[in-house]
Amino acid sequence: MFNNFSKLNKSIVRCNKCARLVKFRKKISIEKRKQYANETYWGKPITGFGDTSGKILFVGLAPAAHGGTRTGRVFTGDKSSDFLYKNLYNVKISNQSNSDHINDGLKLNNAFITTTLKCVPPEDKPLKKEQENCFKFLKHEIRLLKNIKVIVALGKIGFDSCVSFFRKNHNFSNKIKFSHGAIYNLPNNIKIVGCYHPSPRNVNTGRINEKKMTSLFKKVLKLI
Repeated sequence: MFNNFSKLNKSIVRCNKCARLVKFRKKISIEKRKQYANETYWGKPITGFGDTSGKILFVGLAPAAHGGTRTGRVFTGDKSSDFLYKNLYNVKISNQSNSDHINDGLKLNNAFITTTLKCVPPEDKPLKKEQENCFKFLKHEIRLLKNIKVIVALGKIGFDSCVSFFRKNHNFSNKIKFSHGAIYNLPNNIKIVGCYHPSPRNVNTGRINEKKMTSLFKKVLKLI
């Protein structure tokens, strides 16, 4: 049991449990993307970021190969983060509309953001065992975030992982499923909100756009 984020984050960063993910993140960090050839990649698991006393928890899938895996901060330095933070800034959950690197001055207001997996999986497709291995970290993050009122699941895997936490730890048995804009009640007076992941694929296909995401985030603020 971790009683603070400092101990938890140290354990996350040291984790080498999933051989496939360790190999992949090291490969990315060595080969690099051409435009980042002169940068030193973080190349380790990624911890959560934000206000640990906040009432909103955002949960995504995993760090991006050339985003978080490069910069060392979740949802930082890639197109998904560009779109996400544009919308977070629209509703003043973040103090700026960009998330470029760990020293860019970014702050979250009343919110914390993390991912189900702490390492990037090949093709963004984690194995079941990898999700199980990483679940313990998400579990401890949720437990340490004492003031959570709303969980915003950025994608189905994030949604299912959070629901699994409440099924295993709070005897929660309601049948709920992911869909964009869906709002469900969880134990401890917490609500979970489904939101399409801010990935370039979802944005480029029109599944999600700025109007839809900003509108949903405004609804989230009303829930707290």
